[in-house]
Amino acid sequence: MSEPADKVPLKASRRVLIVAGEASGDRYGAGLMDAVGRLAPGVRFSGIGGSLMRRAGLAPLMDAEKIAVLGFVEVLTSLPVIRRAFRHCVDELASKPDLCLLIDYPGFNLRLAREAHRAGVPVIYFVSPQVWAWKAGRVKEIARSVDQMLVIFPFEEEFYRQRGVQVTFVGHPLLDLLKTHGPRLPREAAARRFGLDPGKRIIGLLPGSRRKEARRNLPPILGAARLLAQRFPDLQFVIPVASTLSRQALEEWVDLPGVVYTERDFYEAIHLCEAAIVSSGTATMEVGLLEVPMVVVYRLNPLTFSMARAMTSLPHVAIVNLVAGRRIVPELIQSDCTPQRIAAEVERLLADRILYERTRRDLRAMRAMLGQGGAFERAAEIIARKLR
Repeated sequence: MSEPADKVPLKASRRVLIVAGEASGDRYGAGLMDAVGRLAPGVRFSGIGGSLMRRAGLAPLMDAEKIAVLGFVEVLTSLPVIRRAFRHCVDELASKPDLCLLIDYPGFNLRLAREAHRAGVPVIYFVSPQVWAWKAGRVKEIARSVDQMLVIFPFEEEFYRQRGVQVTFVGHPLLDLLKTHGPRLPREAAARRFGLDPGKRIIGLLPGSRRKEARRNLPPILGAARLLAQRFPDLQFVIPVASTLSRQALEEWVDLPGVVYTERDFYEAIHLCEAAIVSSGTATMEVGLLEVPMVVVYRLNPLTFSMARAMTSLPHVAIVNLVAGRRIVPELIQSDCTPQRIAAEVERLLADRILYERTRRDLRAMRAMLGQGGAFERAAEIIARKLR
């Protein structure tokens, strides 16, 4: 009978190429690196990540912020830097690391998985590309190139297993992050820590973690905030700064008097919020797990949006709605994403207490569908075994 992963010594120092291309991946990557380090001390990580992964010990080949783009047209304008990042990773594969650990970011990472497979480097993929939503043909590519898929939603496990992919459901990492970095302070102390008035209502503004999406989403979000400030004089606004963005850039783009920025304690800041305006993406899940009612928004380049709409038949955009299987928070996408529409939906939440409490109950039920925490530990166990 084999020994547990934490009892089997490493034969020698192991090297892992790890790649995360956006803020959520940076958080997940840092959590994985810490968990693997506890099970297999001495593992060295190099690759692409953000500030959190660098803090966890990553030797960076490039900063994730430089390749954090989304959309067909947006990727085209960033191709030179993305290609340079890819070449750095391929060069690293040529030095034969012991493992290639890929986190989400499918456009880049699935291509890198092919290169790793050709180089004879085992591939573990954490946080599945949403191939169940679109580009289902990529599953064959995943089956060829990925040795182990670690998924974070229960329904993904059966999807991959039926298609011949080695897969394990490890749980959702945000549940782990909430346990370790979740809100701790009483409301008054937390509010004062951010320079906010605990006696006034707080609205979170989350424009996205990529530079281009933030710039595209900010105008309607800020327009809505100004309309809401006229309607509710007691409102305050807070913008949590993603690890792949700079506060300086946001301050240049944001024209909203009195807005508060925070580059730390994300969950503490969101927990203070009465409601939030959230760019579609992982942030909707983070806000939802804290049971904060929200309005989900998103704007894409018109050509990108037309192509994306033609390639998917999903009934919802927001992850919280997809997991719940129904629309529990409003989605205002593309032409619907206007200051007036956003402000009207937030006003409904603030003015209708029955709707507000029902939304919170729905978010609580959605959270229960994700099971318990422990995703990083379960994933690290599998990674440690692979390294041995």
